[in-house]
Amino acid sequence: MTTITYCKGLPTPADELNPIGFTDLEMFLTSLSDIFYQATVETVDHLLNKEINPSAYLDSARYKSLRVKFNQASWNSYIQEKYGISKRYANGVISLARGKIASAKECRKRQIKQLESRVKSAKDWVAKATKKIKLARKFYEKNNWIASKNGCNFPLSSNIETRKTNWYHLRQGLHQKKRYIHRLQNQVKHLKSAKIRVKVSRGSVFIVGSKDESYGNQTCQWSGDTIKLRVPGCLEAKFGKYVTSKIGSFSRKINRLPNSGAKTWHFYRKDNRWVVAVQFTPAAVEKVSREIQYGALGIDLNPSSIGWAYVDGQGNLKAQGTLPFQTGLPTGKQDAQIVDVCLKLAALARELKSPILCESLDFSTKKAQLRERGKKYARMLSAWAYSRFYQVLSSILSNRGITLSLCNPAYTSLIGLVKYSRMYGLSSDVAAALAIARRGMNKSERLPRSVSAYLGVNPRKHVWSALYQFNNFMGRCPVVNRRHDYYSVSNWEPLVKADIEQQRRVSAKLLR
Repeated sequence: MTTITYCKGLPTPADELNPIGFTDLEMFLTSLSDIFYQATVETVDHLLNKEINPSAYLDSARYKSLRVKFNQASWNSYIQEKYGISKRYANGVISLARGKIASAKECRKRQIKQLESRVKSAKDWVAKATKKIKLARKFYEKNNWIASKNGCNFPLSSNIETRKTNWYHLRQGLHQKKRYIHRLQNQVKHLKSAKIRVKVSRGSVFIVGSKDESYGNQTCQWSGDTIKLRVPGCLEAKFGKYVTSKIGSFSRKINRLPNSGAKTWHFYRKDNRWVVAVQFTPAAVEKVSREIQYGALGIDLNPSSIGWAYVDGQGNLKAQGTLPFQTGLPTGKQDAQIVDVCLKLAALARELKSPILCESLDFSTKKAQLRERGKKYARMLSAWAYSRFYQVLSSILSNRGITLSLCNPAYTSLIGLVKYSRMYGLSSDVAAALAIARRGMNKSERLPRSVSAYLGVNPRKHVWSALYQFNNFMGRCPVVNRRHDYYSVSNWEPLVKADIEQQRRVSAKLLR
């Protein structure tokens, strides 16, 4: 089940401060974190099958058994004996080490995937540029190229100041791009064979809880205001058997921290201050949104605005609107804007008592192609906080009992522009939101039958087959050059018919 983590800076009550200005809890955490760091490093080394010096606490046979296969129970006993900590602290060491290794492996996997996507994008650019040069040379090799009616795909031109041709610059670009591909391929080859490196930060204590224990954690018990930690045996002489401190509560407008259930505690240093975090399974909230068959609220996220549309159970548009959304802001202002927009969407969904539907987008491939795209496009895509927006939206909606669902984004903008923009007089983002809401409700997305008939779509195939062919037609349609042109077309049938007839005439000429 999904867990939630609440964090806050560790309070320092004036009545708990010692002569040097620290609380007993801070002094204890500082001493324990050094031991925790050493144990975590050794556990990480063991899990990564690195060389570990045999300990005097274990005989050779037991040490060899640990090297063959990881046994958590045996390793837990080894950590307890060597560092003088309890079983619960040793479990925290193992959990933290496993989490850091899993994170490092996932980061390595994502890095390799991103580099491979960059290599693919660069190779595609090289192939297109090579073909462009080849066709241009073939054109100028003709004796009567001056009288050609079609012209050259890449006309030769020269700069008077530099005396360099555009062909020269393109060849130089090809050379540099091939060097770039070679460098990326070497990086991928190295990363696939290199050992995983894990960074273990100092100043961290991780204590795993259990639902079968009092207060959700036997070692670290929190009563709602005061926290009480069991001191391990190695530090009892210095701090006693228990360390207590008043940390207060985790105040939230919607607090989902239950009284029962497992609570895992994490103490770590940030900006020269200790931070306390508690991880738990949240208490259930009352569900506000109705089932999706009774209506849905679709949203379409764009760099400049967020369009939303509410449809009823029959798929008819009942309400629509647009929320401004500015990109390129500083991090603090960007997060504040995202939270404000998400709260407005949550209030709207609560008023309509409907779930929210949005697109499941992945920009990893497009971001890998930024080097081959224009600067304006790269700046726009890099400044677009898409993942952050849906992360905040999911968190806010889950606290308010509103369902958030994802749907496939294929052809939603095309469907909205072609079928609904002129029908309802909607902007492109609101029309796409309407298409998203209807798709989430499994409503029809078919094109007019006359258009499908001219395109020659097999009725037994999926509806996206017709949308794919129609999208190809839109790419060569002379009437539509911008989004505003969609409003001027009342009937697509004559345009599709004329285009198909033109395609047939061209094919007939080629066959002669």
